[in-house]
Amino acid sequence: MSNIGGHKVELVKSLLRAIHEGTRPEELSTRFREVLSEVSPAEIVLIEQQLVREGVPVGEILKLCDLHVQLFGEYLASRELSGVPRGHPLDLLIRENELISKLAEVLGLYASAVLGSPRVEREVFEQLRRVLHDLRSIRLHYRKVQMLIFPYLERRGIVAVPRVLWGREDQVVVKIREAIQLAEKAVDDQTSREVARRALEISREVAELVFRENRVLFPAVWALFTEGEWAAIAEIAREFGYLVPVDVEWVPSARPVLPYEVSPEIGREVLERLPPEFRQLALARLEHDTYSVRKEGDLELSTGFLKPEEFEAILSSLPLEITYADENDRVRFYSRSRLLKGFARSKTILGRRLLFCHPPRLEAMVKNVVERLKRGEVEYREYWTRQGDRILRVVVAPVRGRDGRYLGTLEVVEDLTEVVRNPEEVMKRVLVL
Repeated sequence: MSNIGGHKVELVKSLLRAIHEGTRPEELSTRFREVLSEVSPAEIVLIEQQLVREGVPVGEILKLCDLHVQLFGEYLASRELSGVPRGHPLDLLIRENELISKLAEVLGLYASAVLGSPRVEREVFEQLRRVLHDLRSIRLHYRKVQMLIFPYLERRGIVAVPRVLWGREDQVVVKIREAIQLAEKAVDDQTSREVARRALEISREVAELVFRENRVLFPAVWALFTEGEWAAIAEIAREFGYLVPVDVEWVPSARPVLPYEVSPEIGREVLERLPPEFRQLALARLEHDTYSVRKEGDLELSTGFLKPEEFEAILSSLPLEITYADENDRVRFYSRSRLLKGFARSKTILGRRLLFCHPPRLEAMVKNVVERLKRGEVEYREYWTRQGDRILRVVVAPVRGRDGRYLGTLEVVEDLTEVVRNPEEVMKRVLVL
């Protein structure tokens, strides 16, 4: 990256140290303004990128972002984003932000009302709780930004911006979840006020995220991304879904281009359209991502690329085993798992009739299930059985092509002994991500 003076980097690091040591943000405002007299807004983003590379935890940099957003509010507010077609994925993301912004504002109003009353009114608190639940939907918005927007930036070597934004988004999602959990237990005024204090904080943080996206991130990607990139984003975003109605379908004229197909270089014309923060990043000697995901001899699948040996090794590393029979009910493939010992199978079953792979007493049942799967009468069938002291779940499902045509039958065997016998122990290990 470009050579930012060590003095400037140390100034920003000194702020991070002060925040880490517990200095209150308001006490740092004056000091931060002094830093900005020497460090431009664009350089702050570059320094963030440098700090990430040096191993500074993203969580620490997020604390600096609060001051960054606050003091650059007026600087960023003058920037407008226009010319985005109706129904374009960026248009829909902006419209989602309008909805999110309104929810955040309403949440803040209810929270202020709860905190401003000598006695908590239960009706007002119930409205606060309702808005908190509604605000959980923002995770869908951030998922699209994280999974569809950020990879294209990372391909161009812009790493710190996605990491810091994702960290902030994740913090907000976790805070919303925790506030909802506390709200469900709030039966007294003290707990209700604590929920309101958290809600007020969430309201401010969500508003900042909307501000960052609309005034910095979205103008940058609008200038950076080609129509082919937006075509790919639009195609995948439809699978995710939107928080707002899609009343107009945007039809691109270019074929979809995925991140690994993008040339990471940024042309002069595009450079001139970038917001200052991103322009500085583009001018910096970024480490462009030139990794080629497609390799000679790969199997080219609809969701990626694998060497045959990788494909087989992956299957053997799964805690399940599969058997596949084609449309003629002949076994064409099976996997072996290093982690599970299911039913006994060998290469001699290849080409064998599916019915003959089961005991005669089960033949009628297997035939009936397969026929029903072929006709589409059931999505799948599930069975539970024993193998020695192990409890196995067997799922039989139809395999269909993109056009819905029946291709064959898949049998999946999983060892769920521990889940069945020790459900409480398993629940203790569950992590909410």
